[in-house]
Amino acid sequence: MDASGVAPVIEAALPKGVRPRQLCARTWLIAILLCLADGRPAHLSRAFEALLRLPEADRARLGVMGTWKSGPHLLTYRQVWHTSALVFAVVAKTRPDGQPSALLGGLADALLEASVPAFAAKLSTSLAVDWTDLESFARPPLYDAGPSADPDASWGHRRGNGPGQKDELFYGYYLSAATMAQDEGGPPAPEVVRRATLTSCHVDPVPAFVPVLEDMAATGAAIGDVLADSGYAHRVAQNWALPLRAIGAKLVMDLHPADRGPRGTFSGAICCNGNLYCPAVPPALLALGPLRRDASAEQGAAHDQKTAELAHYKLSRVSADDNDGYHRVACPAVMGKLRCPLRAASMALSHTRPSVVSPPGQPPACCIQRTVTVPPGVNAKTAQKHDYPSAAWRKSYARRTAVERTYSTIKDPASNDISRGWCRLMGLAPLFVFVTCCLVVRNLRVLDAYAERQSAQARRAAAGLPPKRRRRRRKTIGDLVAAAPGAPP
Repeated sequence: MDASGVAPVIEAALPKGVRPRQLCARTWLIAILLCLADGRPAHLSRAFEALLRLPEADRARLGVMGTWKSGPHLLTYRQVWHTSALVFAVVAKTRPDGQPSALLGGLADALLEASVPAFAAKLSTSLAVDWTDLESFARPPLYDAGPSADPDASWGHRRGNGPGQKDELFYGYYLSAATMAQDEGGPPAPEVVRRATLTSCHVDPVPAFVPVLEDMAATGAAIGDVLADSGYAHRVAQNWALPLRAIGAKLVMDLHPADRGPRGTFSGAICCNGNLYCPAVPPALLALGPLRRDASAEQGAAHDQKTAELAHYKLSRVSADDNDGYHRVACPAVMGKLRCPLRAASMALSHTRPSVVSPPGQPPACCIQRTVTVPPGVNAKTAQKHDYPSAAWRKSYARRTAVERTYSTIKDPASNDISRGWCRLMGLAPLFVFVTCCLVVRNLRVLDAYAERQSAQARRAAAGLPPKRRRRRRKTIGDLVAAAPGAPP
């Protein structure tokens, strides 16, 4: 709490009354964190009870037991409610627009960043981003534009990917979070939440999260890979892809089905899946999609072989992006990746490389020039770090499950379940404060588990034992049959 510097900022913004308040902002926030650390709902009465359960010395230190003219005075629930109302009124916008105020967003960023130690922040620069539903305690209005107890909430859409789950509407908010994921080839990193924001459902959560990441980069935090699903890729490039590349991020994302496959040409080269390909590339290779989840090992090997062959037809980069986002690419035959009659020197390559059988009758610029300058507007929405949908992309994109685990832990009925009724205060500001504190508590739990794993690995290494491997939990029908050979049919 003290490392974040949030409490003095809130205290300075609160109105000054005739009599000083017994409950300060620092103690108020600590009460919320204590309440959520016990796995209790985000109710002010629970936070008040958490303060009363403290030892006598801590109650005196935090101001729970104050000294008045009439003698010692124990904090009352009315004082907790009054301080909460003052804080929420200060951090909320005077004219609500479905997004948190600059003060509220800055306080949330400071709390989350303070919950991540310096050593953990240096372990990885990759972020997995996604949004989820957060239902309001208020019931939706009975008719369009009707009154509601939560004026900031609105109708949203949520989708379940599990078996039997259906799409449905809900009344509330979109919660967006950026969870730290392990870098490619880097050391294991704790999956802590670095940034989060809360918006009403009538606000698109994708462009609303861009300023949060830009502010994070402005503080000096390095942002490497940004892992996102097709919900982020299927957007206007100016709302997601281009701003993130401007702050140095490398996108790893699943393309929307509407964006897959050939999408026009540039200087004769085919624009497909974020790359430029030779005009003579076989159409079957351009039609490749991502590997199915239930694909067998043989199907996966065949798919990877085709994507590797497609890479031979890709125009290769010969320069990095300049200050304006321009870069240069060269013909794959010039780079020695395939044989083409239009490039006489390439015909001396080994026959193990693909060969262009029927080159274009009127060669375009990409087949005549040695290099082609590509502006940033080409493949602006679909360009990413790895070739889509290659094996390298699939392995890198699998790290995006870090943010899914974030939402599964804060929706766990055994601890902090943020489903409807978890917080009975209505409005964007109260919900965002409580959700931020919930994510802070989750970060501390993740860091404790990470420290325990690291110490266990160190003990095994000191004893000369190999690192402990995760057990395979899934049992197939064959495993069950083999376990009971004498079982009846």
